[in-house]
Parts: sequence; C-alpha cells; structure tokens
Amino acid sequence: MKRRSFLRHTAAAAALGATPGLVLPAGRRPPNVIVILTDDQGYGDLSVNGNPVLKTPNIDRLALEGVRFEDYHATPVCTPSRSELMTGNDCLHNLASAVTAGRTVPRRDMPNMAELYRRAGYSTGLFGKWHLGHVYPDRPMDRGFDKAIWFKGWGLQSEDEFDNDYDRPRYLDGTVEKQADAYCTDFWFSEATAWMDTQRRERRPFFAYIPLNAPHLPMWPPASYVGRYRDRVDANVDAFFAMIANIDDNVGRLDAWLREHDLFDDTIVVFLGDNGGTLGRNLYNAGLRDFKSSHYEGGHRTFCFLRHPASGFTPGRQVTTPVHGQDLLPTLLALSDVRARGVRFDGRSIEPLARGKPIEDRMFVVQFGLRDRPAKYEAAVVWNQWRLQKGTELYDIGADRAQKQDIAAQHPEVVAKMRAFYDAWWARLEPGFSKPLPVVVDAGAENPVMLTSIDWWEVDCDNINFVSNAVGGPRGGVMHLQVEVAGDYEVELRRWPFHTDKALGSEGPRQTIHGRPLTQAVKLIPAREAVLAIDGREQRAMVTPQDNGARFVVQLPKGPCKLQGWFSDGRGQDLCGAYYAQLRRLET
Repeated sequence: MKRRSFLRHTAAAAALGATPGLVLPAGRRPPNVIVILTDDQGYGDLSVNGNPVLKTPNIDRLALEGVRFEDYHATPVCTPSRSELMTGNDCLHNLASAVTAGRTVPRRDMPNMAELYRRAGYSTGLFGKWHLGHVYPDRPMDRGFDKAIWFKGWGLQSEDEFDNDYDRPRYLDGTVEKQADAYCTDFWFSEATAWMDTQRRERRPFFAYIPLNAPHLPMWPPASYVGRYRDRVDANVDAFFAMIANIDDNVGRLDAWLREHDLFDDTIVVFLGDNGGTLGRNLYNAGLRDFKSSHYEGGHRTFCFLRHPASGFTPGRQVTTPVHGQDLLPTLLALSDVRARGVRFDGRSIEPLARGKPIEDRMFVVQFGLRDRPAKYEAAVVWNQWRLQKGTELYDIGADRAQKQDIAAQHPEVVAKMRAFYDAWWARLEPGFSKPLPVVVDAGAENPVMLTSIDWWEVDCDNINFVSNAVGGPRGGVMHLQVEVAGDYEVELRRWPFHTDKALGSEGPRQTIHGRPLTQAVKLIPAREAVLAIDGREQRAMVTPQDNGARFVVQLPKGPCKLQGWFSDGRGQDLCGAYYAQLRRLET
C-alpha cells in the first residue's frame, strides 16, 4: 500500500526512510531473540529475589544462567514501559506516555524493535499484550510484526475487551478474531513456540516478543494452580502467585524446547517486568518504597534477566549499575550484530555491563503521565546511588533502600546537578508531548475504524469499571483524528462495546464470554438524545434507552479534525460520553 504523507510527517522520518536498511555482518549466524514481559509482577515476586513464599524455579534458573540487572528501572505503568522497551526512547519523547487519555501510541517516525529486526532479515512475532495502538497504522502488524497474536487495550478486561476471559480468551490473529482453546498465558507461549518452530525449520532467525497480561488483575489463575499458597497468604495473593507459577512453568517448557532443538546457546532470552510491585508487595517488596504507578523506587525498579550463552557472559553476574528499559533495544541490536543506521536512541547499549565492564557515567529520568499530561517534577532522576524525587527530595539508595531519609539538605550540590539535568531534559521534550498524536482514520487500510474512550484526549477512561460507572465527565473527551481518505462517513455512537449488542439504558455485559460474573457496579443512563460534534459543530439524534446507539452521516475532508460524542436526557442534562464510536466510509 502506498505510504501516505501523514505517516512521513517529519523530516526525521523521511530521512530514516531514505537511509539503507540494517545490515548483518557476514560469516555469522544471527542469534534468535526472545523477549518475555510480565504484567504487574514486581521485583519481589520471584524466589530468586528473596520472596519467602513464592517458588519460581524456572525463572530463577534463567536468571542464574544469565546476567541479572539488579538496578533495572522500567516505567511505573504499562504503556510507557512498553513504548520505551520497543523504541529505546523516553516515553515523553516517543509520546506514548500514559495508559490512556490519548497518549498510548508511540511516534510513527521512531522505528521500534520489531521494525528494526525485520529490516535486518528476521522473522518477527508478537504473542499477547500490545497496548501501543489499536487501529491502523499502530497495530502490531502495522509496526513490524509478521505474526501478531494479540488483543486490544491494556488487558482482557479493558474497555475494549470488556467481557473477555483469561480462560479460552477471544483474541486477534492479525485482523481476524478467533478464540483460544487454553488459558491465556499457556496460549501465548504455545502460539509463540509453534511459530518459532516454523522459523527454525525454515532456517530463519526470529525475534519473538511475548508480552503477557498476567499476573495483572483480575485475579483469574488457571484452576489447577489455585490454592498452592493458601496456607500462607490470603486468597487474592494466592491467585496472584498462582498466575506467576503458571508463567514459571511456561518458561520451563520454553527452555526445554530451546534445548531440544539446539537453540539454547545462541538464543538471546530476556525476562523482565513492566513496573513495580502490585498484589504481592504487602507480603514482600524487597525493601522498596511504594509500588506500581509511583515514582519512588518500588514503582519502577523491577527485574531484568538477560541470557545468551554464546556471548560468554559469566552466569549469574549481578550488575548493580542503574539501567533503564530504553537501554534494552540498543543492547539487543548490539548482541545481534545489527547496526541501526540513522536511528538514535535515548538509551544506550549495556552490553559492556553484562561483560563486567563499566559504561560512561550518566543520569536518566523515570517519568510518565498517570492519567493525562505529565507534570513537571513528578519524576525520579536516577544517578548511581542517588534518587532525586519531585525535584527536591534526595535519597541515597545504597544506604537507604526504602527511601526513608530525605538528605537533600546535606547534599545541595548533588540536588543542584540532578535538577539541572532534569530541567534541561524537560525543556527539550515538553513542546512535543503537549500536542496530541492524532488517531489515523484511513478507510483505505481499515474500514470501519473503531474508536474507544482510551482515545479521549487527556481524559482517563480505559477499563470496564469506568465505562460501567459512566465516568469521564458528562460529555466524555475529544478524539483528535487525522482523516486520510475524504468522503461521507457513517458515525455510530454507543454506550457499550459494539460486539456486546447491549442497549443504551441496560446494565451492559454482566458476564464474561465463559459465564464468569462481572461484579462491577453500573450506572444506568436514561438516554434520550445522542450528540455528535465534529470540530465543534453539533448534530443531534433522538434515542430511547432500548436503542443500542445512534448513527449520523457526516462529510469528513482529508486532514485533522476533532470528534466528540455524548448522550443526554433530552432536557439539556448531559449524561456521559459515547465510550465507543465506529467510523465507516460510505461507498460513493
């Protein structure tokens, strides 16, 4: 398909497209690469890191056979962490800086891990959670993956996956909806292994990305794992640990497959977490302060193990130098002997650290936007043992792992240096992340286009609890769009997901696709009118609570526009935003 001008909207992108592709040096078989990312599993949720209850023998073995980055920092929540891993750039630089609020898509002029490996001749596959865009050109198969077994949203209970289930989940194979025949984690691993086996038999190097939705809420583990730890923890933690035990077993099966097919030595395996601790933190948090979503250490310090026997790393080496999620892409490219011509990263290769060698002294920033726009100084600056929090608090992690003693007054020169670094970093990035990256509406590539409340600009509404309780304000949020094909469009607004076929005034879905009850509270709306605003120009349609939604026909020119939809009671009282909008270009 012809690339459109909007998708080359910067000089940097045009320059990247003009440069030669990536090259592999001759005479060496390229290593395979597997990246396994777990969801909401904290640093302390592994027996190798000291958990007194949970047992993870297969993950522990991987750590002890590889390099353990003991001072590894992700970003404290899902999308920003993934965007930094995939692009090698700060989330405020790549623009995917929040889990919702229209800030979940990385810049399209920044090549990601899959695109770079594919340009180097690798087969590329994703199996599990994406959370970096749900419509063209931001879906995984648009962003470098030859094979994409995935689902939309942050998880199997997001606003898009409303009634999905961890057992035999609904998923997408590229653009085709299918249903799995196994528990979600087992399915992602089995699909990944089957795909890798095809690449092995066809003698193609592969990059496999396995981003799990476990052990993220809801606590729905495989039934056969429930109760293993019930005598020592409560039911919720037992379920959380059960999901991790299931992950551990899948890591063991993957390792056995690698050994069986003589791929163990020359396959790079990375196993890491996406943010700090969650459900298991009250039992054991490895002495870290706070948890997921916090800029204190417990919010972003997590585990990262890298194993590649052919590289000659000392097994079990523990690296204590601070490293960041954005360092992994340049590191993996270096280990694969892949050169990314014309591509710049905020991260740097930490291969020397894996070999016991130092790297240049540096600082880096951990920051994201929890619900909408990132706020200045809501961040952590990391420099060796120092942590600058909120621009004013200073902690020495080496002496005070739990960050109990603010020692800023004793070290004003350190505070001044770290704050100056942050101020320069912020000044460089702030102009870019203040502007929305619009959702592309390209009827030539995807028709219809389905939008959800995750696309509302700077309004937080991305899960079934928010949708059920009609949060997000009486009119919801504005969606910034870039229309690529001008024409007449049918725009349909709904309160509940299209696939559920539920009426506006109903309680919506009350159970999952397998009959598991959904227990969140529901706010009923007495809708009598639907309103569609395009660039502020409103159209209205009468509805009843028994209707599923309302349809409008509008003419959209090529270019940017703002779309907003909501429901009212017909007497001037706005009730809630239209959480779902479908745009279908009509044939002319």
